[in-house]
Amino acid sequence: MKMSKSKLTIAGAALLTALMLPAASGAQNANSRGDASRQPVQYGADSGEYTPDGFSLRGRAEVTQGGNRLRADAIRGFTSNGDLNRIEASGGVYFVTPDQSMKGDRAVYTLNDGNVVVTGDVILTQGKSVLTGSRLVYNVRTETARIEGGGANGRVQGVFYPQGN
Repeated sequence: MKMSKSKLTIAGAALLTALMLPAASGAQNANSRGDASRQPVQYGADSGEYTPDGFSLRGRAEVTQGGNRLRADAIRGFTSNGDLNRIEASGGVYFVTPDQSMKGDRAVYTLNDGNVVVTGDVILTQGKSVLTGSRLVYNVRTETARIEGGGANGRVQGVFYPQGN
């Protein structure tokens, strides 16, 4: 079979594009790990509205950024000069990263410093390990968490399992 030079060029370009697609997709997935704060913020809910200072979401409200997801009964996003700078969530709050899951009554995500503060009856899980307290600060840039005491005895409690168990 004989192909013209233009058809061969188009076929070669299509093959090169097809070979590059998995690499580009993998690169996006790799970027969703690590510093999620550099990723775009996406959101959705059963109902919502735009306000002059941001947005309000109700019913199965969810905000995602990179590999991180914030879910709650209600979420408000606050903007300044057109930039999203704070997100507040209340009611059945879950903040999930690729490695951890955090549950609480309320959460505030400050985009400028990358801190997510979860309050109420806080439960942090990573694999089989569990920590409980009344206030947790998770930083999306450093992927570190700090939990503070709470509950009836005012103490942080937890169970850690070694990796692989």
